[in-house]
Amino acid sequence: MSLSRAPRRTLLAAGAGALAAALTLSACSGDSNGKSGGGGDTNFVTSTGGISTAAKGKRVAAPELSGKDLQGKPLDLADYKGKIVVMNVWGSWCTPCRSEAKYLEKVAKDTKAQGVEFVGINTRDTQTAPARAFEQEFGVSYPSFHDPIGKLILKFPKGSLNPQAIPTTLVIDREGKIAARALRPLDDKMLRSMVDPLIAEK
Repeated sequence: MSLSRAPRRTLLAAGAGALAAALTLSACSGDSNGKSGGGGDTNFVTSTGGISTAAKGKRVAAPELSGKDLQGKPLDLADYKGKIVVMNVWGSWCTPCRSEAKYLEKVAKDTKAQGVEFVGINTRDTQTAPARAFEQEFGVSYPSFHDPIGKLILKFPKGSLNPQAIPTTLVIDREGKIAARALRPLDDKMLRSMVDPLIAEK
């Protein structure tokens, strides 16, 4: 290998790494390999069903997220302080997102009186019209950030229970820390298995 070619290969390798990361976030699959993706020294455990959880006291704080919803209105995660927040990363183009939408809405309605709020992050939809049509089709009543290029997603710290695929569902505890993550589409029973332990926490 000549010295003149070395920098080019370094740049190509770096570009490939960035591309792989982007493809991971833009993936839309119902497959779950159960991997945490958090490295060797994480504070969370991943079940065979692809749901990862972190024990109280070992959770990482969720980042500050603010922006606009799909109607162009301001949306700020800080407004949900003291609540349990279920955050779903989705796109109108994503088939597994469509399959889980009715379950997310069901659990949102069933748990609201127990202090649980739902917020979405809509991504890879460059325009809001397809996403708003998705919400109307599936009766989604909770708001979603419009995050077309994934800026909000990238605010989640690496090595934590961060979004790594679409769909991803995170559950944030009352202290604003990430308690659970699913890198797969969910039904209502799987989602309740993530939410109910936090409702019971004191």
